[in-house]
Amino acid sequence: MRSHAVVDSPFGPLTLVAQGDALCGLYMVQQRHRPDELTFGEADPGAGIFARAETELKEYFAGQRHEFEVPLTFVGTPFQQLVWAELRKIPYGTTTSYGELADRLGKPSASRAVGLANGKNPIGIIVPCHRVVGANGSLTGYGGGIERKRYLLDFEQEHETRF
Repeated sequence: MRSHAVVDSPFGPLTLVAQGDALCGLYMVQQRHRPDELTFGEADPGAGIFARAETELKEYFAGQRHEFEVPLTFVGTPFQQLVWAELRKIPYGTTTSYGELADRLGKPSASRAVGLANGKNPIGIIVPCHRVVGANGSLTGYGGGIERKRYLLDFEQEHETRF
């Protein structure tokens, strides 16, 4: 059973989607690969999972949180889930390339597949797909848009040493 809530952020409204007691989606307005809103379930802004996620997002955007602890659940292929789990290991304020991520997964020739899985990450920001860049450090695709990716990377660089 899914439910959803909408919370404010520096990017405008974020739609949080939960399945049971775990977050399974975080979507920005005009995000590529954003599912049909009919799949988000009933609005339930009072659910505890949404309050926790919103608090952690506020702390993140205030520069006070570098890692998220809100419970997550992923719906995707086994390969996508491996990629999304690996994304969570990229430290705050740093970047890695698609090729490096493929190497970490033991699949050095799978950088394109890693990029596709990265692009379909259903829990943006919390699962930091914005920290993945091109081999030469260039900002490549981001479901939320390159401007948002740049903002997140610059923001994290600015707040990296606060802890």
